[in-house]
Amino acid sequence: MNLIVAVDNNWAIGCRNSLLVSIPADHKFFRQETTGKVVVLGRKTLETFPQGMPLKNRTNIILSTNPNYKVKDAVVVHSKEELLQKLREYPDEDVYIIGGESVYRMMLPYCDVAHVTKIDHVYEADAYFPNLDESDEWEVTADSEEQTYFDIAYEFIKYERKKGSGNQGGHPAGL
Repeated sequence: MNLIVAVDNNWAIGCRNSLLVSIPADHKFFRQETTGKVVVLGRKTLETFPQGMPLKNRTNIILSTNPNYKVKDAVVVHSKEELLQKLREYPDEDVYIIGGESVYRMMLPYCDVAHVTKIDHVYEADAYFPNLDESDEWEVTADSEEQTYFDIAYEFIKYERKKGSGNQGGHPAGL
């Protein structure tokens, strides 16, 4: 599985249920990576989208602990176990974890590829992503040239789980 995230220098991802900054090239990259694929997100993340609607041209799987929560044009699951069961229906390489913080943390052990937009700035934040640079399990396998949007510098970095560490090839043992 994949995950896709934009982080600042402190690996922050959001503040008060919104993104730290909006960078058009980051949104374009997100669309290119996820269109036609499966996106997994939490209810609070969905509520930050325009009109709180699922993303078009993707299979949206929403995680909510509320058993009565329903979303038009999306699949709703209510537990990690139910989510993992549902994800078996799709090829691992087509699944993208897109947030928020608790969903990223829960699903990181199941992912082998992380697409990280690193923004060279520190923002006020209350949601964070685990720092992959400090992890022995992840390595940078590709990165872009530094780019700028107005005065904001950023780059696209691809991390991959090192062979032999953790989950290679999809579903963890026993699932």
